Amino acid sequence: MRHRRKGRVLGRSPSHQRALLRNLAAALMLTEREYEADEVGAPKVAGRIVTTVAKAKEVRPLVERCITIAKRGLQSSSKANEFAATAERNSAAWKQWRESDQWRKWAQASAPAVVARRRVVQLLGDKKAARILFEKIAPRFIDRPGGYTRILKLSTPRLGDAGPRAVLEFVGSGPAVDRGTAPQVQSRRPAKGAGAS
Repeated sequence: MRHRRKGRVLGRSPSHQRALLRNLAAALMLTEREYEADEVGAPKVAGRIVTTVAKAKEVRPLVERCITIAKRGLQSSSKANEFAATAERNSAAWKQWRESDQWRKWAQASAPAVVARRRVVQLLGDKKAARILFEKIAPRFIDRPGGYTRILKLSTPRLGDAGPRAVLEFVGSGPAVDRGTAPQVQSRRPAKGAGAS
């Protein structure tokens, strides 16, 4: 019996499941990085990956948790900027600031930001993805209370095993909103006039 056992197994051992979800979440974050125009492996649309429906539903909570942690870290780092030094590092003014009470306040205010970064790196297992999350993705959602991603089911199944595919993307992505680049989405309702026979 599966009493109180949540989530999908996805045909993998627990350690393989964790690695799969980490890699999918990191791949979604890495689509936001800067790519060269002719670079191999560049995504067609930033902030979007195509995977199976079951994997998308499993990785979505991990991605949203990482964004929430990053948002809290950004808030604490903005509070720490009030006490930050304005002088160049290792200068006489900076060394004086380092010995002052302002440094202690700065260190105490910036500690939650450091903890947030370390937690995101622990969850994602990728420092580059965590850096992109803190620099690009989290500031975009700073005023949004939740629901940072969406899952769109594709109408065409995966070749080979005909697995149902879905798009996992960030909400409010620029090109994704354009109808010309939007994926074909499977409709849940029958078309008008197409009743049950």
